[in-house]
Amino acid sequence: MKQIFLCAIGCALLLACNNPKPAEETTTPAVAAEAKSQATEFADSKYADIGKRDLAALSSGDIDKWMEDIADNARFFWNGGDSIIGKAAISAYWKKRRSEVIDSINYMNDIWLPVKVNQPQQQVQSPGVWLLGWYQVHAKYKTGKSMSQWIHTDYHFDASDKIDQVIQYIDRAPINAAIAK
Repeated sequence: MKQIFLCAIGCALLLACNNPKPAEETTTPAVAAEAKSQATEFADSKYADIGKRDLAALSSGDIDKWMEDIADNARFFWNGGDSIIGKAAISAYWKKRRSEVIDSINYMNDIWLPVKVNQPQQQVQSPGVWLLGWYQVHAKYKTGKSMSQWIHTDYHFDASDKIDQVIQYIDRAPINAAIAK
């Protein structure tokens, strides 16, 4: 009797441990996560096209063409703390720079990452579409000297897909050396 009882308990345990798996959920974790709003996500590749078009305009010296993508209230900042506010001031600066300081400028090896920020990580950050650009620049100056370096630029777009903020990270030392007489 004791053996039958132990055998019955063993079979019951074996059956309990061998239960079939419950049916899988119809919503996979990836789909569920997609439905939830992400803090950041990739933005439309059209923003990378805008960045490429703008570098081509700057390279050719066509500041007016570049200005077509700039908002009237745009702000242009450099990592050193300098800034230019307003489309007219940005245009005047770059037209003067291209006609009086820079002889030629070329951009190459560019990398673009359009990102949509839904939930800024810091209070000072702007939500919306950002285009992050990395590229190598080679500039020849009116002094006859040249400069090459990598530049990182962040572009923020307003609701009309105009650039309303530019933050450019550059090393001023090679530029200053190239423009020195």
